Amino acid sequence: MHGIRPRQKVTQADWKDYMAARAERAKDDTLIRFFDTPMPDPETPLSEVPLVALDMETTGLDERRHAIVSIGVVPFTLGRISMAQRRYWVVKPPRPLDEESIAYHHITHSEIADAPDLDSVLDELLAVLAGRVVVVHFRNIERPFLDAAVKARRGEGVLFPMIDTMSLEARLHRQTLWARFRRWLGRPPVSIRLNASRERYGLPVYQGHHALIDALATAELLQAQIANRYSPETPLKALWC
Repeated sequence: MHGIRPRQKVTQADWKDYMAARAERAKDDTLIRFFDTPMPDPETPLSEVPLVALDMETTGLDERRHAIVSIGVVPFTLGRISMAQRRYWVVKPPRPLDEESIAYHHITHSEIADAPDLDSVLDELLAVLAGRVVVVHFRNIERPFLDAAVKARRGEGVLFPMIDTMSLEARLHRQTLWARFRRWLGRPPVSIRLNASRERYGLPVYQGHHALIDALATAELLQAQIANRYSPETPLKALWC
């Protein structure tokens, strides 16, 4: 895999206003419905926020050259994970798979041979995400890849607020005085990858690089992070980005 391309940081001071403005400007019916679906107020306690974990497997790390091959989503709240509402799609990328990416995500040529294009599942995907706050582990994959894929198919991109569980781990283990002291001592940084992060909370080990399993793992991780490091009363605005 090639290294992750540096990207401009995406921030929205007021996501609700942004989503409303996008609803007015959007031309695609699916995107109009998505942006027009009310979002939770930024002051809403996390215990009252409808959430959905999202994970994607891709053929690489650069959305300009690589593509999505599978998507997993798991709706949840801090108190319950709704596996009955889970969704998983394998989609055909515009270019053939290479052996390096197959070794990473384990999706083979035969699995994508009859898979649909992403465009055919976008309506269902965005319907699941609409009105929920999306939770990911490392937004620099899901955010640019989905935006680029939607833009290529519908002529306009899609951005929305996310809670990034990797970013929450970075706050605790990469950005504190103790973390800086460890670096000064020449010690390696604490891993904030998904499985390493879950291990710190005593969560079980799952097989990685499967979009649905990683979405479930991300949902469980956020639940553990809030229970151990934050509070169910933490306002949404403190965590979304």
